[in-house]
Amino acid sequence: MITKLGQKFTDTFTRYMPSAYVFALILTLVMALLALLFTDSTALTILEGWYDGFWSLLSFGMQIVLIIITAYCIAQSSFLERGIDKLSKVVKSPQQVYVLTVVAGVLFSLVSFGMIVLTSILARELANRVKGINYPFLIACVYFSGGSWVCGLSSSIPLLLNTENNFLIESGILDTTISTGYSLGSLLNFGILLLYLIIGPLIILLVAPKYFEGKELKDLMDSDAVSNKSIKDEALSYKLPYKAVSDLLNNAGWLQIAVGILGVTYVVYHFTTKGFDLNFNIIIFIFLILGMLLHVTPLRFSIAMKRASSNISGILFQYPFYAGIMGIMLASGLGTEISKLLVSIATTETYPFISFVTGAVINFAIPSAGGEFAVIGPSIITMVQELGSGLSQNEITAMTARASMSMAYGESLSNLLQPFFLLMVFPVMGKGIRIQARDVVGYLFLPFVAFFVIEALLITFVPL
Repeated sequence: MITKLGQKFTDTFTRYMPSAYVFALILTLVMALLALLFTDSTALTILEGWYDGFWSLLSFGMQIVLIIITAYCIAQSSFLERGIDKLSKVVKSPQQVYVLTVVAGVLFSLVSFGMIVLTSILARELANRVKGINYPFLIACVYFSGGSWVCGLSSSIPLLLNTENNFLIESGILDTTISTGYSLGSLLNFGILLLYLIIGPLIILLVAPKYFEGKELKDLMDSDAVSNKSIKDEALSYKLPYKAVSDLLNNAGWLQIAVGILGVTYVVYHFTTKGFDLNFNIIIFIFLILGMLLHVTPLRFSIAMKRASSNISGILFQYPFYAGIMGIMLASGLGTEISKLLVSIATTETYPFISFVTGAVINFAIPSAGGEFAVIGPSIITMVQELGSGLSQNEITAMTARASMSMAYGESLSNLLQPFFLLMVFPVMGKGIRIQARDVVGYLFLPFVAFFVIEALLITFVPL
């Protein structure tokens, strides 16, 4: 019954949900109209905000591009291919692949949400080796597993709250930083993590489609889209028929390994001097150096990177449109107005749920936890301070952390229905096939509903 219900939702999303780019165009017009109707902003202010916002995610967009292609480059190494071959001999059924993908993805994403690329690589390679996998549903499993990032080391809101002289302190909204012990180390956060790690795979098994005819990776592949020639063979094909210094340098393993050793030296220095300071830049650097060492020669590494870079157009041209939507929200004050409306009905019992819903709703317009918190964070924290009047400082701090994390959980969960971050998955899992958000998101509707109910109960009733 659940499988049939899931199929109905999938069919509905397939029929009505547009691509991520069209979704961004529609949302741009909707947000501009709402800003014009419900704020004091002029049309020119909204237009300028949209244009200025276009360029606000350029750095972030390039980081996403680099983490995708460097991770995919690593996956093309013979070392990883042998490892996945061994794993596929143990994991033999589609159900096992779905569960492994979710569990591995949850654990990877605790390190960084950029690790969803590694989950994508693992899932795709298993789909090449295990028969009977519904590939669009497997993509949904990958996307679902990435939601655990909000509980982990790259969770931007708790890290921001614990950063010295953050914008909340500089603006006088907070007096001091809030330790991650109140947020990432809280009982609530461990509860949400266990939800993803234990309940998540069970829900995925419940909604997993039993049919796979025409949905396996081999059925969806365009045979002309991906080269069947190995990287080593392609590198050999570039050699001149006579001895040449250029060939010696292009295939000089010692040269690339020497630079790779420099990179390893810096990575060791970084973690020795800065502790477990994990961010996008150091992850990209590690992936880059690891790819160099695994592919050994400059030519092989260049070929692997060229292949990895062949399907990133969606990120390059769509990220600016979503950034423009964020610019409209910021310039017009629409995000603040929406959060004030929701905050106005909060009580000491309902403030976590109000924060949760606020984060989920505004995520559709600002699909970035940090960007969203910049817009609605001050209203959420002010609400908590007003509700906590008369309580001890420790209690107010705990309430502030809970409200902030509740907003983060809502933001992360609603990504299941927001195709923005599928742009991180499709360059790997969509390579060589025709696939759109509408083919995937329908499978996520029932998991979204189940998690929405369970998370709402946890954030409301788990003790501070």
